[in-house]
Amino acid sequence: MDTTLFQDFPSSMYAFKFDHGAVPVYSNHDFVNNNNGFIKDSPPQVVPSPDSPVESWTTTNSEAHPLDNIPFANEMLKYINEMLMEEDMEEKTCMLQDCLALQAAEKSFYEVLGHEYPLSTDPIPAYTDQNGGSPGDFDSSLIQTSLVDSLERTSLFPDLQRGIPPSIEPSGSSLLGSKGRKNYERGDVDDLEQGRSNKQSAVSLEDSEQTDMFDDILLCKGENEDDPTSAADILKAYRVLVLACPFKKMMHFYANKKIMKVAEKATTLHIVDFGICYGFQWPCLIQRLSARAGGPPKLRITGIEFPQPGFRPAERVEETGRRLKRYCEKFKVPFEYNVIAKKWETIQLEELKIKKDEVVIVNCMYRLKNLPDDTLSSTSARDIVLKLIRSINPEFFIHGISNGTYNAPFFVTRFREALFHFSAMFDIFEANVPRDDPQRMMFEREVIGRDIMNVVACEGIERVERPETYKQWQARTLRAGFKQIPLDQYLVKKVTNMVQSNYHRDFIIDVDGRWMLQGWKGRVIFALSCWKPVKN
Repeated sequence: MDTTLFQDFPSSMYAFKFDHGAVPVYSNHDFVNNNNGFIKDSPPQVVPSPDSPVESWTTTNSEAHPLDNIPFANEMLKYINEMLMEEDMEEKTCMLQDCLALQAAEKSFYEVLGHEYPLSTDPIPAYTDQNGGSPGDFDSSLIQTSLVDSLERTSLFPDLQRGIPPSIEPSGSSLLGSKGRKNYERGDVDDLEQGRSNKQSAVSLEDSEQTDMFDDILLCKGENEDDPTSAADILKAYRVLVLACPFKKMMHFYANKKIMKVAEKATTLHIVDFGICYGFQWPCLIQRLSARAGGPPKLRITGIEFPQPGFRPAERVEETGRRLKRYCEKFKVPFEYNVIAKKWETIQLEELKIKKDEVVIVNCMYRLKNLPDDTLSSTSARDIVLKLIRSINPEFFIHGISNGTYNAPFFVTRFREALFHFSAMFDIFEANVPRDDPQRMMFEREVIGRDIMNVVACEGIERVERPETYKQWQARTLRAGFKQIPLDQYLVKKVTNMVQSNYHRDFIIDVDGRWMLQGWKGRVIFALSCWKPVKN
């Protein structure tokens, strides 16, 4: 093994484990001659367990958490708390992990069936749902996904499906002669008896291997026989991230402020959200829209997600719509919700139901990295989605990205870059959350650990974590026919002040061109920019 990969990292890095235990902390990480891993003269923000109500969370000096009085942070936490009060949340698994797992598992099924995984961009049947007057009522329709269609159309034995018997190679003791019926001799009978004692399968070796693979799949219990982590546990861990780390909150804050500025005089605001998941970004926007001078506009949200496993691929995204509907009713904001659960590169413009008299905003936060990149197909799914966004002709396209260089086709390079990136994530938790906090350990194991295993251990379509740097995204988006909108310097300054006054000093806010960058100790982790289609 090439040990040069680990020269710049502490010995505790060798102890990483993502299956049953928590990821060890950097026991001998000495950043600035300080053995506890914190910057001198900068006491760490210690986040208590989020099992307690938001109002009672305190820091080490028994004062209220500095973000408790910031509306955008508090509304997100209240929204998560309301989700945790749902009765069936303990029985569900994480929505994002489920849809990405389905996307990766499809290829394995195709390989078992002996067929090539389709990476073409031909439209496939999918589930779409629109609710006009009453956002709480969802009309169900027949659901077909590409995987189900494939299983219905495909057989392990295509010859039998067409009515052709499997071929058997002739031998010297064949019962069928070249002409008419064969007359048996004593020697033939002996040969026949010997043949019965040495039966040969009529199925080819390849079919036998496929059958064995199916047996392994059906009988496999897995290494870890414990119940899968519930969505409730993931949400509790996510609350720790919300309090300890400013990245996503600041991106939501900037994006929502930009949307509010555009929607000042709009009668209908239509947000097309690629990767809506649980909809954490929108409770704060809904509250701000309700306080708009002259009354709130009608809010239309088109929630786009990858299909979920099972016979109702849009069920979890529908639940997001029902939660947002309740929030809109609370603040008296007219609401309409549209669901699209299918592969993003197969979405057609007509499915988005764009209207002429509405202000359209396209939003995508850190999710385009989960689309297949250029190495998997000659037709880039990312370019197809950008082309779709351009055809929408929105007021602007808000694009938040996870900045990463660990998508190299070569394993050693990818492994090294993943080590640098994820060590920064672990360092953030070490500096801001007690190391024995159960929600921290849950997030490290179930979220960060899964991402690491996907980056390091998976190839092809099964590797769904494929980030690009913000400069790579800039070149790709410019090629797709967009122009970059200048940053709002007032908002950037406000974001910078909030991070500097409420978070650890090693969190950084920077600007490069027209990108707002966020990172930790000099490493850029997230970036955000706004785009507008170029008119022909």
